[in-house]
Amino acid sequence: MTGFRRACVIAGIVVLAIVADAHARTITVVSGTYGANCGAPGGNATRDLTRQCDGLDTCEYVPDRTRISDATRVCRKDLQADWRCTDSEFHTAMLSPEAGVNSTLVLSCIEQNGPGH
Repeated sequence: MTGFRRACVIAGIVVLAIVADAHARTITVVSGTYGANCGAPGGNATRDLTRQCDGLDTCEYVPDRTRISDATRVCRKDLQADWRCTDSEFHTAMLSPEAGVNSTLVLSCIEQNGPGH
């Protein structure tokens, strides 16, 4: 194998590794609960969160009571989402009840580099 062909093969392997890594860093929803502070059952928003966010690298999720089982009393509800980006990387994010209706919870698997990260 010539030096040029060897370099091309190595470059191709590196590109494949980068592409494989990029595909591996997508959202896999573990659980979503809307209104736990009001007595809602855990996981009641998992199906909707999964439908909207699984497989994306970033997802802006706005809970919609028409798509989530919302049998809790009328009160300002919190939202918690748990997701994975890789087998060993787990994340949790929450919206407090004070965030209000139509607030957005952002889930992301994009790696941040630089100050503060």
